[in-house]
Amino acid sequence: MATYCSLAVVLALLAPTSPPVATYACRADTKFGRHTISVRQAVDAQAPAAVPANTRFTIAVHLQPGTLPGEVKGFKLKEVRDLTLRVPIPPNSSYVSAHLDGGSGLNSTPTVQLEGNAAVIKVAGPIPGGANFQLPTLSVRLKSGRPGTTIETKLKGTSYDDPGLTFQATIKWKFVTTTAPVACYPDPNPTLTRTVVR
Repeated sequence: MATYCSLAVVLALLAPTSPPVATYACRADTKFGRHTISVRQAVDAQAPAAVPANTRFTIAVHLQPGTLPGEVKGFKLKEVRDLTLRVPIPPNSSYVSAHLDGGSGLNSTPTVQLEGNAAVIKVAGPIPGGANFQLPTLSVRLKSGRPGTTIETKLKGTSYDDPGLTFQATIKWKFVTTTAPVACYPDPNPTLTRTVVR
C-alpha cells in the first residue's frame, strides 16, 4: 500500500501557495489483491471572478513538477504508463476548446480532448520510477451560460468505477514484476474556481 500512496502523492497537482486541497480515494488492483488509500492533493486553478452571459473565457489548471519514487519499502516502481486525468466541463457553461502547454519528462506527447463532459489529458509515458516530470498546464476555453448562474470548476470522479485519475503502475517485488491499474476519485471534491455570470 505504501507504494501506491507515494505514487499518488507525487502525481498530485501540487501548487506553490495555499490552493484548495482535494482528497483522492485510490484503488490499485494487483495480483496480490486490491489496495485502497486516501491521498491529499493540492490543486492550483484559475478563472475570472465574473463574466457576462454568452461570453467566452478560460479556466486553467497548472500542473507543477513532481518526482516518481524509485523504491518504496522494498517495492521497486519501474514505470507509470497511460496516465489519464479528467477535468469536467462545469455546469452553466459550454465547451469551446482545450489546449496544453509545457510538460517535461513524460517520454511521450500529452494530448487533450473532449470525452463526454470532460476535458481529458492523456500521457502514454512511460515515466520511469525515480524520474522527474511535469504534466502540462491545461487551459479550457468555455462559453458562459445564462445570467444569474455560477460556474464552478471541480475535479472529475465519483467512485472507483467513475474515476478522475487513472494510470498503470509497473512494480517489482523480489522476482515478481506486475502491472496494476490504479483508479482514483476526489472524496470530497472541493470547488477550485467560481465564476459568476452577470
